[in-house]
Amino acid sequence: VYDVYMTYSQMDKQMDTSKFCNLLGITNEDYNRAMKINWSSNQYSKHLPILILKKLPAGVITKFQEHLHEFPGIELHINSVRAYSSRSAAHILGYINEVNQKQIDDASGDYEQGDYLGVTGVEKFYEYELKGKKGLQYLLKDNLGRTVSGYQLGQYDVEASAGKDLLLSVDLELQKFGETLLKGRKGSIVAIEPSSGDILSLISAPDYDLNLLSIHKDRGASFSRLSKDSLQPFFNRAISAKYPPGSIFKPILALIGLQEGVVTKDRHIRCTGAYHYKTYSWGCHAGPSYSNVVDAIQISCNTYFYQSYRELIDQYGFNRPSYGLDKVWEHLHKFGLGKKLGIDLPGENTGLNPNSEFYNKMYKHEEGRWRSTYLISNGIGQGEIELTTLQMANLAAIIANRGYYFTPHLLKNFKTKESNIESILYPKHQTNIDIEHFEPVIEGMYRAVAQGTAGMASVPGIAVCGKTGTSENRGVDHSVFFAFAPKDDPKIAIAVYIEHGGWGGTVAAPIAGLMIEKYLQDSISPHRQWLLDRMSPKS
Repeated sequence: VYDVYMTYSQMDKQMDTSKFCNLLGITNEDYNRAMKINWSSNQYSKHLPILILKKLPAGVITKFQEHLHEFPGIELHINSVRAYSSRSAAHILGYINEVNQKQIDDASGDYEQGDYLGVTGVEKFYEYELKGKKGLQYLLKDNLGRTVSGYQLGQYDVEASAGKDLLLSVDLELQKFGETLLKGRKGSIVAIEPSSGDILSLISAPDYDLNLLSIHKDRGASFSRLSKDSLQPFFNRAISAKYPPGSIFKPILALIGLQEGVVTKDRHIRCTGAYHYKTYSWGCHAGPSYSNVVDAIQISCNTYFYQSYRELIDQYGFNRPSYGLDKVWEHLHKFGLGKKLGIDLPGENTGLNPNSEFYNKMYKHEEGRWRSTYLISNGIGQGEIELTTLQMANLAAIIANRGYYFTPHLLKNFKTKESNIESILYPKHQTNIDIEHFEPVIEGMYRAVAQGTAGMASVPGIAVCGKTGTSENRGVDHSVFFAFAPKDDPKIAIAVYIEHGGWGGTVAAPIAGLMIEKYLQDSISPHRQWLLDRMSPKS
């Protein structure tokens, strides 16, 4: 793009301003505004070039250059701006803005007027690494401020150094595919490589086209329109929204129950179609049955997990629920809940992992005056507990890894100007769950996809392990699903959360299954085209 500069002392005072404006595609008001300069300020000199118009496109300038000789005192400077070859990954990449005066003042000389810096996404998170360092050139000037020559043959000059290139972990084709599946929906998808913590895709819908926010004259109008959109396209639902997880919380609770000895692999709990306590009852859509932990995950039996959760909270006594709850809190904290996982994006939410202090404040009682029955809905992921979609995907990665995770991240490595690769080691986090407890939970998740509530997530030839969730909500429920695949040597862990999507098995699960198939097999089988057509947005 081009910037237009004016040197006032060299201008023709009889200049044809109407022709000037027509050639540049601006109005007379634009011109008068640009020429309104405070000459009493030390910032400006009538003998030096002053920026009057910014970021004009090359198509406009090509026509103007033919007439440039008619406008003495006017010169053009080439400038570069960010552009995007794809409209994908807006919430990952983020956008840039011109610095304001406060940012200049706070930067200790790193920025000056006209500079740009990252505002969201990796543009903001890695601003320091991306921007490089400015050069410095000493110039000899005359009494009017005009450059005469370099100073002392340039011996005090400092060469500029470029910033680093960032190699991200995102699979662009998978990202585009997921964005297509979420078009017209509100929600998010996060996919992680369990063995590394690499983010394979991170999608928030609705999104926006980053090219609308590249530096051009219509940028302000585009930004204003997007900011006022009631669907909040700037809001990164994948890491900033916190949701009740619904039944995908059950495998995590099963692992904690197994570790604490509250349930065993073969323990059966009877369900009559509801869980009863005194005069209260909580329904179970799975229907009457006797279930062990594998069956309970497969059929998503609420009663099994109401009972397991209560026994975890009451394991130190019915009148001492705070001890049991804080033990559960400790396990969930190790799973990365109630805290930031540390993804390299700004705006990550902690979610909510309530402890005894939380309920003491909620019920305004002294410690222990509330009981396990007060928070029983947590047992099926419906109470006060809240997760981000990133945390949900990370839970799937933990189960896939049989007990640990790496900090989820977008940056694989840096590349410097000299083509040196700077590898990055991300920390490994271990849960408190013994490895043998994962097998029955994984088996239950495998059966949930193979012959249970998550059948729409199945992929021919791939052993998918997953769990559906339907998060209760005023109006239409939210549709939730998390999974990993293959069952052995997993390559992808994924979570899908569709706001107001209904049953987890009918919307979130098939979207996840298609994402898994796309990633592991590069394409969707012709025999599965019907499902892709069904889940794709209708024009």
